[in-house]
Amino acid sequence: MGLAELFLLAVGLSMDAFSVSVCKGLGMRRVDWKTTLILALAFGAFQAGMPVIGWALGSQLLWLIEPIDHWIAFGLLAFIGGGMIREAISEDDEEVGASSTIDAREVLMLAIATSIDALTVGIAFASLSVNIWLSVSLIGVTTFVLSIVGVLVGNQFGMRYRRPSQFVGGVILILIGLKVLLEHLGILVL
Repeated sequence: MGLAELFLLAVGLSMDAFSVSVCKGLGMRRVDWKTTLILALAFGAFQAGMPVIGWALGSQLLWLIEPIDHWIAFGLLAFIGGGMIREAISEDDEEVGASSTIDAREVLMLAIATSIDALTVGIAFASLSVNIWLSVSLIGVTTFVLSIVGVLVGNQFGMRYRRPSQFVGGVILILIGLKVLLEHLGILVL
């Protein structure tokens, strides 16, 4: 696998993290760089770490993880998305988006949910002649950068339309989780 192919793979893997970052940026009144960097670091670290775990395990435990990975991703994204929708519906206009902070549990859940597919990629790496350290470095850095870009894009849109954008962000997270679920169940083929 060449560098160009690895980069395209890295971009593809980071799209879920980018989408979630856009959703988090939607809820920020102004960009909180500390929160943005924590989110980007977590997403980048998990996107880089999951292929290493998959690579190390090889195909030995694929039978255990593969049947439920899509349910885990769906559940986590639906939970976070549902919370965003609930906040958009129940909060006063002044409060929506006022907090740009994100708690550690939410960061962890989002990072896991957006990186589960990278675990399977790592298992595939075990059967290919791929430099695992170059691959995961590229995946991690790409995800880190695109996560920051996602927050900035989401924030620019969200500043104008706080309540609807937070609602839409929650719906998007749920739809991403549903897409992951339906693809793995074979109902949706893209």
